[in-house]
Amino acid sequence: MIADDKLHQLIRRFEEMEARMAGSGDLSGDDIARLSKEYSDLTPIVEIGRDILQKRYEMGDLAELIADAETDADMRALAEEEFRELKDLLPQLEQKIQIALLPKDAADEKNAILEIRAGTGGDEAALFGGDLFRMYQRLCDQNGWKIEIISASGSSAGGYKEVIASVNGRGAFSRLKYESGVHRVQRIPETESGGRIHTSAATVAVLPEAEEVDIQIDEKDLRIDVYRASGAGGQHVNKTESAVRITHIPTGTVVAQQDETSQHKNKAKAMTILRARLYEAERNRIAAERSDTRKSQVGSGDRSERIRTYNFPQNRVTDHRINLTIHKLDQILQGIGLDEIIDALAAEEQAALLAEAEAQV
Repeated sequence: MIADDKLHQLIRRFEEMEARMAGSGDLSGDDIARLSKEYSDLTPIVEIGRDILQKRYEMGDLAELIADAETDADMRALAEEEFRELKDLLPQLEQKIQIALLPKDAADEKNAILEIRAGTGGDEAALFGGDLFRMYQRLCDQNGWKIEIISASGSSAGGYKEVIASVNGRGAFSRLKYESGVHRVQRIPETESGGRIHTSAATVAVLPEAEEVDIQIDEKDLRIDVYRASGAGGQHVNKTESAVRITHIPTGTVVAQQDETSQHKNKAKAMTILRARLYEAERNRIAAERSDTRKSQVGSGDRSERIRTYNFPQNRVTDHRINLTIHKLDQILQGIGLDEIIDALAAEEQAALLAEAEAQV
């Protein structure tokens, strides 16, 4: 249970920010932006805190009324009923504020970089990669996020051997981050005459899009190679050296980009991907230092972990991290049912963070 003095402290901080923002003539643009962000984050917490304090105050008054020997029977009965209602409601509000007070992932409000790569299974894996990308496209449409392909390598049978896209929209990373890992599909390929079920896989990686202020990259640490973009069979797409390969020497991270006809645009896209990968690597390093159990947590982003199986014959999707099975694969691939899985994963992570916070008290 969160103590009254802690709630009063939060409310005082909130009121001080309100006063500073009301007389913001002496504040710089950066100060206003920082205060506005803190004020926005604190607003829902303070609203719940005020509600808790009010209800605790009311319970105190009701307890006095019930204990007073001069209170008539009807009034006491009403007071006892109201007291019970408030007593049942308070734990819900207290859990709500504890969740609101959990440390936020600074990357949650960022845009995302989505990477899908076909794994084992040949053409079937590439077709499945295409299915996954269309599923995320539909999810983005439903959430009002803009998804744009940065680079793609198609398969002759259809689908993608690899596709990288940017997803722009409020909270995109906070929802999509649970998708990182190995996705497995079980279905009968159209070319399979014997009706046998084949298993193939695709790997999904979701990275927070990093800005220059998030990660500093020294130009001296980069090796930039330019070359002619080529298509299938080595056929030249253009006659100029527009393709770009950037190597980050300290980490050995390599990003190549050739989808644009402009070298400048290819370099800009490659830098966006490189920045996101380095930022995520640094986030993982810090998280690993803080907690040895990170890989066992929901949404750990471990790309080698098999997280989900899509079984077409049974119209079934199973998320192995939380043992959740849903028999509406068709809806999930349409993006409609995916929110149900993401909500369950977010709730599980929230519960784990709450348990961790309570254990530290």
